[in-house]
Amino acid sequence: MSNLTQETDNQRTNGKRTNRKIRIGIVGCGEVTQIMHWPSLNQLADLYEVTALCDISPLVLETLGKRWNVGALTTDHGELVGRSDVDAVLVASPHAFHAEATLAAIAAGKHVLVEKPMSVNQREANEIVAAQQKNRVVVQVGYMRRYAPAFLYACDAVKQIGSIKFARVRDFLGSNSLIINQTSAVIRDHHLPKRIQEEANRRDEELVIEALGGNRTEDVKTAYRLMLGLSSHDLSAMRELLGMPGRVLFAAQRAGGRYLSAAFDYEGFVCQFETGVDNIPRFDAHLEVFAEQKTIRVQYDTPYVRNLPIRVFMTEANGQGGVTTIDAHPAWGDPFVAEWKAFYNNVTENRLPKSGPEDFLLDLELFTQMVQLMRKD
Repeated sequence: MSNLTQETDNQRTNGKRTNRKIRIGIVGCGEVTQIMHWPSLNQLADLYEVTALCDISPLVLETLGKRWNVGALTTDHGELVGRSDVDAVLVASPHAFHAEATLAAIAAGKHVLVEKPMSVNQREANEIVAAQQKNRVVVQVGYMRRYAPAFLYACDAVKQIGSIKFARVRDFLGSNSLIINQTSAVIRDHHLPKRIQEEANRRDEELVIEALGGNRTEDVKTAYRLMLGLSSHDLSAMRELLGMPGRVLFAAQRAGGRYLSAAFDYEGFVCQFETGVDNIPRFDAHLEVFAEQKTIRVQYDTPYVRNLPIRVFMTEANGQGGVTTIDAHPAWGDPFVAEWKAFYNNVTENRLPKSGPEDFLLDLELFTQMVQLMRKD
């Protein structure tokens, strides 16, 4: 158990708790950190204090260190996780380095919020599960959509919908840069040595090949990377909304692995999944559940513009020959803020996150089944 959790336990007196700030070290200071995580942590300044930054780029570190008034800067995540003024670590580096940084933080007794995917393959995920259980720290995967009030509202509504007949998960969007370049000023280092990017690409390739085994065509590797990145959000939310499907009935990829389709068997109904990335600057993502008398749809917008509403639409017969649709917006706020609030509660109350390491293994299980079917396609 971490020192922070022990100290927080000591702060509870007569049923009351005084907030102690969790000191955060950030590993990876790219666009996700700059656009979403830093503003969220800044908004929750009564709960968090960022005390150290780590990035491969000295330019990015120095610029953000001055802008965010953070003095502890390093290009070595091992140095960051070893600091005594860091209680928990945000891992937001490139995917291929998530597991390494997460394992280093756990070994140092730090709590971790790791951006999805937690790992690239099952071996890494199993190592994180074992390390978390041994060191008894909180490890939470950054599935922010599952912490949004609208999603939780929909989960409660689906429990009351009756017998489900069909479900759909959809996520089509333009490349992130089409929105980011118009709405944010991200600090980037365009002069990093070429060898750094080459090393990152090599590491990613090795981990993906390890994950896929004998199925190593370029199209399938691209499809698998899309699953790890975008689709992990969708299917993780599907699992919380509907449960774990019994099996994958069908899966296919087209357009070089950039468009995917799958069908998941829930015995009484089928959930259809469809996703793709194009060059239209929009974000069309939703989960929809169909029953005899009602449909429920959770509609997401781009996460790269903060505080955009996530809405729930419920449609049912009105008893007069027509229909009634309720457009619910349960609360203002950003899902990244919601997940950081949940992380604080999980750390201070010593709770296991719903989006923990073992939960992430279920996503890898679905990805594996999908890839196996794509091999036969």
